[in-house]
Amino acid sequence: MADNTPVRSAATVILWRKHAGEVQVLMGQRGANAAFMPSKYVFPGGAVDKGDTADPLPLGTTCIRRLSLSCPDDAPSPAAIAGAALRELLEETGLRLRTDVSSAMTFFFRAITPPGRSRRFDARFFLADASLVTGDLDDFSRAEDELSHLHWIGLAEAKALDLPFITEVVLSEVAAHFAGAKDEGVPFFDNSGDMPQFRRLV
Repeated sequence: MADNTPVRSAATVILWRKHAGEVQVLMGQRGANAAFMPSKYVFPGGAVDKGDTADPLPLGTTCIRRLSLSCPDDAPSPAAIAGAALRELLEETGLRLRTDVSSAMTFFFRAITPPGRSRRFDARFFLADASLVTGDLDDFSRAEDELSHLHWIGLAEAKALDLPFITEVVLSEVAAHFAGAKDEGVPFFDNSGDMPQFRRLV
């Protein structure tokens, strides 16, 4: 039986910093009563809303092109997806990323939720250097209450948290990136059709 659950576009920010010689990422825990991935630790992010946009666009030309690959005709623009990422980061952490740097965010990973879930998303993950955040990186007082236990955590430690499967995969890709892995394109876990596919958006 076909899964008619709508697939919504979404954007996620993997905010990273170097602390005491190790790479750390910012993560928080979803509420126990959340409809999607309850109690899981995740990166800040959420669905693209009508009106989301980023001007100026904090993405390089390669990222903009890759965001446009393998997309349905009604997919939001790269500016809308980037705008959603910035808005979600601000709402869920209280942190604001500068947008006057054309490469402030890097399109890093994409995954479409498999069929059979209560909600499905076409999620784009962006890697962003925390040095481009304005203000105190440890001040989450302006965050809304969607994520709790917001904290910076090393990549190895993060793998011990209660994570969604796709977040585990993303963390492995982040670790490989900082270990010097060659850019072979954006990993794309595509569950839009009858059979799951993995490819890279180059």
